[in-house]
Amino acid sequence: VKVGDSIEIVRFFHCYKRGVDRVFVDHPMFLEKVWGKTGSKIYGPKAGQDYLDNELRFSLLCQAALEAPRVLNLNCSKYFSGPYGEDVLFIANDWHTALIPCYLKSMYQSRGIYLNAKVAFCIHNIAYQGRFAFSDFPLLNLPDEFRGSFDFIDGHEKPVKGRKINWMKAGILESDRVVTVSPYYAQELVSAVDKGVELDNVLRKTSITGIVNGMDTQEWNPATDKYTDVKYDITTVMDAKPLLKEALQAAVG
Repeated sequence: VKVGDSIEIVRFFHCYKRGVDRVFVDHPMFLEKVWGKTGSKIYGPKAGQDYLDNELRFSLLCQAALEAPRVLNLNCSKYFSGPYGEDVLFIANDWHTALIPCYLKSMYQSRGIYLNAKVAFCIHNIAYQGRFAFSDFPLLNLPDEFRGSFDFIDGHEKPVKGRKINWMKAGILESDRVVTVSPYYAQELVSAVDKGVELDNVLRKTSITGIVNGMDTQEWNPATDKYTDVKYDITTVMDAKPLLKEALQAAVG
C-alpha cells in the first residue's frame, strides 16, 4: 500500500474463533508502538497527544482493511472458504478508520471494484476526531475532491486554533450511515456545539442512529459463569439472588 511517499508491505494474521474471522494487520508502524519504548501507549505519548506518524499509521490500517476481504483466503470455517469478495459492509470505528470510505471511493469504486460495498461509520467518543494540520492533506494520497470533506475550522485555542483537516468529519460525510453507541448519545451529539464538539452541525445534516451495545451471551451467561459460586438461569434467579447477595456482603465486609 502507498503510505505518504513510500510503498509499504503489509502482512496479516488470521484466526477463526467463535464463528468470527479475526484478521490483524502486521506492520512495524504498529508493533513499535506496542512493544517499543512507548509502554503500550498506542495512540500517543499521553492522552490528547498524537504520535507524529499517526496519520501514516492509520492510513496504512485503512488501506489494509480494504484489501483484506479481496485477497485473504479465509478457510478455517467449515461453512466458508476463500476470500470474502467485494459484497461487504465495512464498519469503521472512530477517526482512526475514517479514511475507509474515502479510499473505497477513490481507489476502488472509481475502478469498478467494491461497487456494492457500503461503510457504516461508528462514533464511540466524539471528543477524539483526528484533527491535523491542513497542510497534511497530501499525506493521505486522496484526490482534491475529498479536501472539502476534511476542511474544518478548529474553534479551540489548544493546541492551535484555525483551519485544519478533520478525519472524523470526513468519515461522517463520506460514509453511507453514521451510528453511535446508544440512542441517547445520538441525541446528545446533535443537541449543542459542546456536545457534538463542533461536529453537531455535520451530524444534523447527515443524521445519526444510536444502537445500544450488545452483550456476549456466552461470556455473560450466569448458568456457566466461573466467577460466581451460585449458578442460575431464568427459572432459578430468585433462589440464587439472596445467596449471591450474602456472598457479596461477606466479600466486601
